[in-house]
Amino acid sequence: MTHIVFEEDGAIRVGTIRSEAEASAQVEVPGGRRLKVKAANLLHRFAGIDPEAMWAQAQHLLAAFDVQLLWEVAPDGMELGFADLARDYFGAKASPAEITATLLALHGSPIYFQKRGKGRYRRQPEETLKLALAAVERKKREQAQIESWIEELLAGSAPPEIARDWARLLYAPDKNGAPWKALSAAADRARTAPARLLAQTGVIPSTYALHYQRFLLATFPRGIDFPAEVAAITTAPPEGLPIADVAAFSIDDITTTEIDDAFSLVEHADGSFTVGIHIACPALGIAPESPLDRLARERLSTVYMPGHKITMLPEAPIAAFSLDEGGSPPALSLYVRLTAAHELLHTESRVERVPIAANLRLTELDCFDWSAEVPSREDDARARGFGRALLRLARAAQALAARRGEQTVNRVDYSFAIDGDPDSPEARVRIWQRPRGSPLDTLVAEFMILANATWGRALASARWPAMYRVQGAGKTRMSSKPAPHEGLALDVYLWATSPLRRYSDLMNQRQILALVRGEKPVYASGDATLLAAVADFDATYSAYADFQQQMEHYWCLRWLEQEKHDRVIATVLRENLVRFDHLPIVMRVADLPEQPAGTKVILAVAEIDLWEAQLHVRFIEAVPSETTPP
Repeated sequence: MTHIVFEEDGAIRVGTIRSEAEASAQVEVPGGRRLKVKAANLLHRFAGIDPEAMWAQAQHLLAAFDVQLLWEVAPDGMELGFADLARDYFGAKASPAEITATLLALHGSPIYFQKRGKGRYRRQPEETLKLALAAVERKKREQAQIESWIEELLAGSAPPEIARDWARLLYAPDKNGAPWKALSAAADRARTAPARLLAQTGVIPSTYALHYQRFLLATFPRGIDFPAEVAAITTAPPEGLPIADVAAFSIDDITTTEIDDAFSLVEHADGSFTVGIHIACPALGIAPESPLDRLARERLSTVYMPGHKITMLPEAPIAAFSLDEGGSPPALSLYVRLTAAHELLHTESRVERVPIAANLRLTELDCFDWSAEVPSREDDARARGFGRALLRLARAAQALAARRGEQTVNRVDYSFAIDGDPDSPEARVRIWQRPRGSPLDTLVAEFMILANATWGRALASARWPAMYRVQGAGKTRMSSKPAPHEGLALDVYLWATSPLRRYSDLMNQRQILALVRGEKPVYASGDATLLAAVADFDATYSAYADFQQQMEHYWCLRWLEQEKHDRVIATVLRENLVRFDHLPIVMRVADLPEQPAGTKVILAVAEIDLWEAQLHVRFIEAVPSETTPP
């Protein structure tokens, strides 16, 4: 009976030949299974000893086999069969077990012997062997280092190599690197997620840092610090601009530092009045393709989140062009003359310096009486003398909204403030509501819409490309060509009123300036830079908005923990989808029984997971419509 050593799928095996043809053989392996083996894979025939016993002897010999010695005695540069090499090592009468042990040693030692064909080998050159042995030694040291790091992690301590790069290891790891291998293996052994394991070692400063760093690595892999050579650029506004004969004021949140827009009001003897809409004008100082422009092009927008923001531009150009109180910064102004009945008479665009008399903050105007005919002394004091202008602008804005067909939305917006270091468990979050569609909101929104639509129509009439904002079939996007914005009921619309905060507005401002000055367009039809910005903007802006929403959700969960709320009131939207009444949270409640839309329900806060930013609630009961929720 003939037995055989053969190769199958890269492995060396042993069996008994049951039948054989020219191209293949039927081989029975230990255990009784039969395989069809190609003739080229039949490596060594033997008889006189049971194949399983021979295999056991070969394995025993392999354990003591000195491949280094075989390499030393093997002739250099020659291809030899494994049986020949076995005779060099064991002697001329090498047994089947010795020949098989040699084959297994050669098969498992490619750094010593290069395979040249089925059962044929050539010893590696000395220099190649040295390099390979050095690599093996490095791998051994690396594995020892990995095991040491695993032990440290499981003992509750993070090695410096892992601690200093924890965010990248979690969200953008080099999976071939030793730190990731150690962290992954330690987490597997501890039966936990890598983030949880690192948290136990104290490496991750906070759950806030976990979510923030994830966003930074995905969006700003090179970090958010401005390059020193760009941040140091001082952008001086141009000289010689006329100074407007107005006293302008801005309206912004207390945290706003990039003040893009301001208003002025001039009343005329015939009852008409002129509204000045003044927009910061960084396009006068940031040239296309300049270092500052390329930086803004890369970021595309300021990123907002509760308690923090990542600005599109460095502090120096913001300071040079922001419409800050007490200065007369350059501005692109749109003057709109309206009749006493708020009918539009005419518009005019100017490039000028605008005296900024006040930066009004929303908190100053929270208690302003918008229903008054004239402001009270208290209101005017809060509005710093602009109470009459605010009332007149608010009424004009309401008329503009009605004429445009804007519907009042009974919703609220939420503002967030973080007191203290967000990384600290002692940080406190404040969340408050502001009704959407308030007179102040309408004032700012309508005049910004008016400016954006007016300038959009001017560029469209000139057939100039720009970053137009279009909406159709419920989808909003950027386009280099004008098209209607169905949501705003406008035939043309673009963004040009936040050039310190959005790159689309900066590019559009360059086009508007050229048009106002009678110059050639900065971006001609088909301009590659404009088309690329149009293509990139929506995805980037959407990612920023998603992150802002995620962080607002996170801080809502922090607020629930902070205030120790174990119950919340929510309103059913549809099926098991609810909206919280006093927080910007919309979620599904798995155990919510069928309820009519609009039903108030009481939910129990079952679990708050800040690591995953998840909230788990349970349905308690519906609030009867005739009662007031607790």
